[in-house]
Amino acid sequence: MNATRRRRPSPAASNASAAGAAQPAAAAKPSRARPAPTAPLASSPPARQRLAPAERERQIIEGAIAYFSEVGFSGQTRELSKRLGITQPLLYRYFANKQALIERVYQTVFESRWNPAWIALLQDRSRPLRERLIDFYSQYSQATYRPEWIRIYMHAGLSEPTLNRRYIQLVRRELMPVYCREVRDACGLGDLPLEISEEEIEFVWSLHGGIFYMAVREHVYNIRIRVDFLAHVALVVDNFLAGARVTHPALARSRLGVPVPPSGGRAAPPARKVRRAAKA
Repeated sequence: MNATRRRRPSPAASNASAAGAAQPAAAAKPSRARPAPTAPLASSPPARQRLAPAERERQIIEGAIAYFSEVGFSGQTRELSKRLGITQPLLYRYFANKQALIERVYQTVFESRWNPAWIALLQDRSRPLRERLIDFYSQYSQATYRPEWIRIYMHAGLSEPTLNRRYIQLVRRELMPVYCREVRDACGLGDLPLEISEEEIEFVWSLHGGIFYMAVREHVYNIRIRVDFLAHVALVVDNFLAGARVTHPALARSRLGVPVPPSGGRAAPPARKVRRAAKA
């Protein structure tokens, strides 16, 4: 037979042909581009705002009050500046040093909240002393028994005791003598010609400090107070005045040389006898 034989393609040619046929399909498959690596975002401080000088100073003082009430006066101005979103040199443009800033915090938190009208309130003898004391502690607590006031006061006692001493001296000088004289009057002693004694001041401070401790438990120890503040103040004042009617004349008698009966002995002599002894 003269029929032409077909030549079978070699294995190499078959592989090349198959590879060529596969190329278009591979080319048609879209390539997935790998995203370029991104640099990690750096944490940036709060954007600084341009403020008028008075507004900037107010911002620094308010921030310092919040900061020192949280960490105490050992806190660094560098960290305070960071929290405020300003530079430390900018802070020192307003306050020469940390002590100057602490002084302004004291003036803002303590001195500026002292109200001389409290003295006139306590001296108003047209009202019973019980009413005056309850009214006084209602106003005094609103001005001072606040978280930042209590916490800064406690922190200052540990690191800046001079601030506490200054405030205690203010209370002792302005409030305590008036307090003691009004207690004398309420106990029937009138205006004795005697200087206020240390014993009388400590006696009155037991009431003042006891009420203050309620605020300490709430704002320092984070203990929830489950009683109404003014209702409790009324109870404490009633208890104080009831004891004062016995104890306070005894304090006066001891200074006048009048014998003081032992505890549980006979009742105290009438207040008019103490007044006569004072005038003698």
